[in-house]
Amino acid sequence: MPLIRISLKRGKSREHIQAILDGVYDATRATFNVPENDRFMLVHQHDEGEFVYGSGFLGIERTDDLVIIQITAAGRTLVQKKALYQDIARRLADKPGLRPQDIFISLIGVQREDWSFGNGEAQLAEPAA
Repeated sequence: MPLIRISLKRGKSREHIQAILDGVYDATRATFNVPENDRFMLVHQHDEGEFVYGSGFLGIERTDDLVIIQITAAGRTLVQKKALYQDIARRLADKPGLRPQDIFISLIGVQREDWSFGNGEAQLAEPAA
């Protein structure tokens, strides 16, 4: 049930972006046990001056190939979160060839009842007592 937002500088090829989408989705399936077809992903491309980052923050040297991945999800353990970070970095290093230093991931934790997948219903909420 994650909602995934991916931000990067404008100018990458469709194949490059698709590789990022596929790698992140596959990593969430592997580490967060996300069901097949639970794929809700947005790509935001930014022009020069609209994508600002600390190029050396925490001693990590980032480049203009930086990809910021924000994942909203519910109910994951610290072990799962760490596995996700590693899996995304590994997959995106393989394809499309990103440096691990250029992969920034932020998780936003929410409750199961914070989701409506359509029809005005809270499909994952606990039934009312």
